[in-house]
Amino acid sequence: MKIGVIDYGMGNLFSVVQALKKLDAEVILSSKTEVLSEADALILPGVGAFPDAMKKLKETGLDQFIRNEVKNSKPLLGICLGMQLLFEESEEVAPTKGFGFFEGKIVRFSGISEQGEKYRVPHMGWNSLIFHSIPKWLEGEGMPEDKHVYFVHSYYANTTSSQVVASADYFGVNVPGIVQSGNVCGMQFHPEKSGEFGVYLLKKWLQGVN
Repeated sequence: MKIGVIDYGMGNLFSVVQALKKLDAEVILSSKTEVLSEADALILPGVGAFPDAMKKLKETGLDQFIRNEVKNSKPLLGICLGMQLLFEESEEVAPTKGFGFFEGKIVRFSGISEQGEKYRVPHMGWNSLIFHSIPKWLEGEGMPEDKHVYFVHSYYANTTSSQVVASADYFGVNVPGIVQSGNVCGMQFHPEKSGEFGVYLLKKWLQGVN
């Protein structure tokens, strides 16, 4: 099974690639569409600002490549900023359109709860996922009891869509952690840095792809 990791110049790719290799996946790390097209599934990682990421994807033609591959039923997983890019739009820096695979808008944490309590932005550290539904790739064996994963982000997906599989609570903000729509999946946290549960989720997604 070949997993294509999309290299568009925005992301710490080493940790993702190493995590996949430890799970016995054959990894194709590339920025070239003709190389990535050989993969059985694609991963879109990302660290940085939404507008910069979309600009780079458009400049390289990777945005249209991703749309075509998704249309042709190839599985796609977005991680962190990579997940946010899969939504309709973002308010980060300047209003910017995303891929629109998921319903909702990427917005910044306000830093003040509804009770007037100040909280830290970014949302950084371990938080527990609450599951609202189970996608096909997670069906079967029971999930581990400890569902803590590692987040690092100042923006989150503001959505009420049923596409949200799991979320985390951060000072009253319902933060989508996993989203799923057809062959497209997104994880706001870093599964490759999320200990045993993160490895479990990556493994199950890979098995689902296979």
